[in-house]
Amino acid sequence: MLVSVLLLIVAYFLGAVPFAVIIARRCGVDILRAGSGNPGATNVMRTCGALPGRICFALDALKGTTAVLLARYVGPAETAEWLPVAALLCALVGHSLSVFIKFKGGKGVATSMGGMLGLMPLVLIIGLVSWLVVFSIWRYVSLGSLVFGVVLPVAAWLNHESPLNIGLAVFIGLVLFIRHRDNIKRLLNGTENKFERKKK
Repeated sequence: MLVSVLLLIVAYFLGAVPFAVIIARRCGVDILRAGSGNPGATNVMRTCGALPGRICFALDALKGTTAVLLARYVGPAETAEWLPVAALLCALVGHSLSVFIKFKGGKGVATSMGGMLGLMPLVLIIGLVSWLVVFSIWRYVSLGSLVFGVVLPVAAWLNHESPLNIGLAVFIGLVLFIRHRDNIKRLLNGTENKFERKKK
């Protein structure tokens, strides 16, 4: 039990590492004040450029993957079913409520994707395809993320995942909707910004 608890604490602190803040600072940008003020990969890409944004996305995704794999391969054998799921949840909490930036944080899309890669890769692929299709057509990152959140539990159910994994997919979808509530209002009002990279 002690090992499991320690792994969950590690997962939280992994998730809490504010890569968006660190990367943006190296670009001379305070990401908490620039753009949308959200410390996530999309805002980094808008304010710092494509490469920093992609690096931020990859590192945020790696937080979720690492938390899941540590729980799976370091945790006790009897926790193999539930501990990776709990570790991803802790990483998401850390990402969204980071102790390093006064309990602020990103919206959890990249970290969710990274964790899903370790837990349900086929479900993730289906979700990614849906995100890419929506984003390619409408150019709204937020809309793609919301559709991703809806598709995940459906894909998990169709793929005959365990009830625990389906529950995780439902929870991730709910979190994405809660974290994007301001974006939903702007989408409904027609005031949401379409994605545009920082101009050189």
